[in-house]
Amino acid sequence: MNVLIIGSGGREHVLAWKLQQSPYCDKVYVAPGNAGTAQMATNVDISTSNFEELAKFATDFNIMMVVVGPEDPLVAGISDYFAEREYLKHILVVGPCKAGAQLEGSKDFSKQFLLKYGIPTAQYQTFTADTIDQGLAYLQQQSYPIVLKADGLAAGKGVVIAQDFEEASFTLKGMLLHSKFGSAGNKVVIEEFLQGIEMSAFILTDGKEYVMLPEAKDYKRIGEGDTGLNTGGMGAVSPVPFANDAFMTKVRERVIEPTLKGLQAENIPYSGFLFIGLMSVNEEPYVIEYNVRLGDPETEAILPRIQSDLFELFKALHDHELGQFNLQIDPRSATTIFLVSGGYPEDYEKGKEIHGLEKEVPQDVYCFHAGTKKNEQGQVVTDGGRVIAITALGNDMEEALKKVNLAATHIKWPGRYFRQDIGFDLRKYVAERF
Repeated sequence: MNVLIIGSGGREHVLAWKLQQSPYCDKVYVAPGNAGTAQMATNVDISTSNFEELAKFATDFNIMMVVVGPEDPLVAGISDYFAEREYLKHILVVGPCKAGAQLEGSKDFSKQFLLKYGIPTAQYQTFTADTIDQGLAYLQQQSYPIVLKADGLAAGKGVVIAQDFEEASFTLKGMLLHSKFGSAGNKVVIEEFLQGIEMSAFILTDGKEYVMLPEAKDYKRIGEGDTGLNTGGMGAVSPVPFANDAFMTKVRERVIEPTLKGLQAENIPYSGFLFIGLMSVNEEPYVIEYNVRLGDPETEAILPRIQSDLFELFKALHDHELGQFNLQIDPRSATTIFLVSGGYPEDYEKGKEIHGLEKEVPQDVYCFHAGTKKNEQGQVVTDGGRVIAITALGNDMEEALKKVNLAATHIKWPGRYFRQDIGFDLRKYVAERF
């Protein structure tokens, strides 16, 4: 069976890597892909937003499964596009419909959903340019720090944690009056700051049954010690030492199952991944946000731990047999470090030749491409802010961290930067869990 993966980042490279291992996959295509996906699949030069061309390619190349990586095409309705056309209906699309994708596409929608179905989350209010005076008055009444979120998609950067009223009011005005995040900031959600530690839970669901995937913790800040600007993600760790059986039972009972019941009550069909950003507050789970696809860099940490055939898992989704699927998970730890361009997440240069990719990596170390391409001379060069994700498996987190940090030193280009403290904050929890 031929499979089409939509996207061009590290997440899509991991999906291609995992799917091409399946004996059921005849050919894997990635649109548009990167220099890494080209090593194991066939790249297709079609934009993730060009549904018409993607559909034509799927028809011409006998695609039977489409796996949607990023959120933008899901929020724009790619699953609906395939489902509504008779000649495309036979294709299994892994990714929710537009209605389900609102969970990520609108922070205001997701907050209303959470409160309606009694799912633990921070208290909030939503404001627009027309109600900015009320928003500023609301900010004056709050304790700090406080969180401001652009309602729509902002590439993972539409969240600001303001330390005082001056910063919060400046941010709110920037979003609503000066389009700091474009149309994504036409509405702004202001919510209380939850004091705790973050992690991410992942499921694959058909809207009723679900399979729990390995959990992960990612690191958003550019600087060590979680300092500096937010990024798309500088690294990840899986499993998460503080996410013990008791905590994950709470996640299932208080978050996942009420979410699925809420979707059913709203008559919203859902078929695909659901990624739930959580805050552990005194060992109680609170939902920070929903995402309707796999995370990046979390995918680079969790998929190498999945020993089951990913194609078979997707087929179980299609056949509504997730309840009987026995997911096999590697008990070892995985750590991921992202190598990024100098200047990221602000201005950075592209086209830098990457050295060290030809070096043979040790066993259980993997190199996943994100922002890469081949230039006219056939060299692999940088083509984004986050460039290469390196993942290592180890018998414990410390072994995985040593392996991944060592591997990261061998891949270089001018200005290359990476955090060397990914996972360090979890060390205090390791003894408690293991």
